[in-house]
Amino acid sequence: MIRPDLSLPIPETIESAHFIGIGGSGMSGLAGMFLDRGIRVSGSDRADSAALRALAARGARVYVGHDAANLADDVDTVVHTGAIWPENPEYVLAKERGLPVIHRSQALYWLIGGRRLVSIAGAHGKTTSTGMIVVALEELGTDPTFVNGGVVAQLGVSSRTGGDDLVVIEADESDGTFLLYDTSIALITNVDPDHLDHYGTRDAFDEAFARFANRAREAVVISADDPGARSVAARISHENVVTFGESEGADVRVTGIRTDGSVSFTIEHGGTSVDAKLQIPGAHNAINAAGAVAALLTLGHELEPAVRAVERFEGTIRRFELHGVERGVSVYDDYAHHPTEVAAALAAARTVIGDGRIIAIQQPHTYSRTQEMYREFAEVLETHADHTVMLDVYGAREDPVPGVTGELVSNAFSDPSHVHYVPDWQEAAEYTASVARAGDYVITLGCGNVYLIIPQVLEALAKAGGTAEGSGE
Repeated sequence: MIRPDLSLPIPETIESAHFIGIGGSGMSGLAGMFLDRGIRVSGSDRADSAALRALAARGARVYVGHDAANLADDVDTVVHTGAIWPENPEYVLAKERGLPVIHRSQALYWLIGGRRLVSIAGAHGKTTSTGMIVVALEELGTDPTFVNGGVVAQLGVSSRTGGDDLVVIEADESDGTFLLYDTSIALITNVDPDHLDHYGTRDAFDEAFARFANRAREAVVISADDPGARSVAARISHENVVTFGESEGADVRVTGIRTDGSVSFTIEHGGTSVDAKLQIPGAHNAINAAGAVAALLTLGHELEPAVRAVERFEGTIRRFELHGVERGVSVYDDYAHHPTEVAAALAAARTVIGDGRIIAIQQPHTYSRTQEMYREFAEVLETHADHTVMLDVYGAREDPVPGVTGELVSNAFSDPSHVHYVPDWQEAAEYTASVARAGDYVITLGCGNVYLIIPQVLEALAKAGGTAEGSGE
């Protein structure tokens, strides 16, 4: 991978930009916003996708596969994702030409251009929280520019150029780039230790969040429940800190959480209470909603209208997303790729599944995270899923590490009968179909490409015929 060098100068003007890794949700969104500005856009990615086709339909030159020939002579700036390697031929040629080569976060910084910025950061929940704020702002009559890490379901996009002087972004803490932005309101959902491959120590990780908070121009909104967030809060010297959560002293407090398919709760602030009910499941989303409401309050909105606006949020793509039902078995996908996220996703599923069982198909993400957290993954999966089908690691930007595979996680289960390690995807799909029965939920988990197994699972369920209707483990 290429670590972002935020000291590199950003061009004052850009007329023709080439995006290396243009198909990702964040990169494709940025490319679309460049098109909105009237900038010529080209880009490449490893595989074809709906995102590439949508950009091509808007006039972008897109290429499947990385090749130096993709870098046209008229390109004046190259934007790259951190997931590419220094040997990427387009990256190498751009450097040889002396072109400005900037990280996607710097491209976003250039797009923001000094406008009022709401930045949402945290180990978990930031994509959902960003989506909640964006949808709520539109319900409240605002037209913000936004860039999210996932597609907002009811808007059908992960980013959009708005007409108002307000920008809402999901800020990435994984590589420290969230410190680049001139943030007005900083929302910190939680500070669960992650990305220590970049930061080195937990103290450095916490310190980065404290810097992010203290640099906010207007306000800091931070969880009162999360232990990591409380640790960071002790380092914050900002004069305007708003806390949220179930904790008794939270400024925006959540009480009476009830999960019965959806999630209902009460939000209290300043002596006023408002009952709320979301359109998405999971107790954790009641907390996300409180954070979103707290951010809206700092933007000047009143409590009840803010709550009603957040209630309109319908979710984001790859967050507990139903892909199909075959012979009574529902097949979902979720982006969860950290033990805390996996636990939250499966707990949310448990509230709506009734008498059915949860069969998780887990694809561990990155060798470093798997090596560090394989025991935690095993414990969470064994606790919250009835059975787990374990795939191999999606390495993303990392080289393989000997001995770090999906089997490392499966071997950490205390009861081996609760997990089945199947590195071959077709075999995994067929095995899943063989154990599933009507009423079960199959959930793919991971932020790699695990969702691509879903058609195989649905096909295997269909072929299983009566097996899925009545068989068990």
